[in-house]
Amino acid sequence: MSSRQPINLPLVFQRLALWGLLLCLGLYALWPMLPWGRVTTRTVVLYGFSILGEVMNEGVFPAFQADWQRRHGERVEFISSFASSGTVTNQMILGVPAQIAILSLELDALRLVDRRVLAGPTWRTLPHGGVVNRTPFIIMVRPGNPKSIKDFDTLSRPGVGVVHPDPLTSGGAQWAILAEYGAALRRTRDPGAAHRQLLGIWQNVVAQASSARAARTQFENGFGDALITYEQEAVRDRARGKLAADVVYPRSTILSEHTVAIVEKNVKPEERGLIQSFAEFLWSDAAQRIFVEHGFRSIDDRLNTANRLLRAIEDPFTVRDLGGWKRAKSEIIEAIWQRQVLREVGR
Repeated sequence: MSSRQPINLPLVFQRLALWGLLLCLGLYALWPMLPWGRVTTRTVVLYGFSILGEVMNEGVFPAFQADWQRRHGERVEFISSFASSGTVTNQMILGVPAQIAILSLELDALRLVDRRVLAGPTWRTLPHGGVVNRTPFIIMVRPGNPKSIKDFDTLSRPGVGVVHPDPLTSGGAQWAILAEYGAALRRTRDPGAAHRQLLGIWQNVVAQASSARAARTQFENGFGDALITYEQEAVRDRARGKLAADVVYPRSTILSEHTVAIVEKNVKPEERGLIQSFAEFLWSDAAQRIFVEHGFRSIDDRLNTANRLLRAIEDPFTVRDLGGWKRAKSEIIEAIWQRQVLREVGR
């Protein structure tokens, strides 16, 4: 009668568990190579003006990625760069492979047409003529407003130091010039008075920077008594409890409008659907609400009530009230600011 060795069940289970673990690890490693395990990754290259970085990286990009994966089962990777609108435009002229641009002002998009980066003003076929969001220009001042700054005109008083982005590189700076000049023009209907207000402000400029964001850094580092900038900068930081400044809302100020352009020459035929879908997504309620949460104003006014920090402007105006960008650039930025005011202040 033969004897049988007892089966060591714990050892068997240990070996089965080990083999199971090895099998799972193998499948995990091979899964992307298996036909049913492949997840396609698509890429979007976007260049934008400086203050867009947070809202795009923290809000718009993740929202679109989730939406696209839900609808198409594909991942979307964003390659992005944010700098002053003029810098971004120059980079695109030099050949960076941007597929979509969001520029501070339409004037930069027109430069891209002149340099044949864009085939024409194709952004005007997009919703709202390519304008994706807005923000008025306001004045940041030191806590407690020790210089009693009330409006643009008080920035021209002796003893007030103004921090300003550089109009030669910053789209925000060009908007600011139109705000400074246009506010006086609307108040007085006198081009001479508007010129004097612009001159007075620029006589008090103590620091300049290449972008609105860089000018904000200068102000935070102690330069000047006031900073002329986008409302969005103040609203975003106030919502986070990080605004170490007071905000002055001018009675009359310009609403900056920001332009989306698709760079068709950098979009391959197989990429057109994705790029067009992303562009359209920017005007969806989902994306517009994200802009509002981050301090921008939606092109749909009914959505702006969701952010209680967006203050009413008594007399808002747009670049169209100044004749459009080509006229405003020629008659105000070049003829008045560049050829007269800069000479008068000795710059």
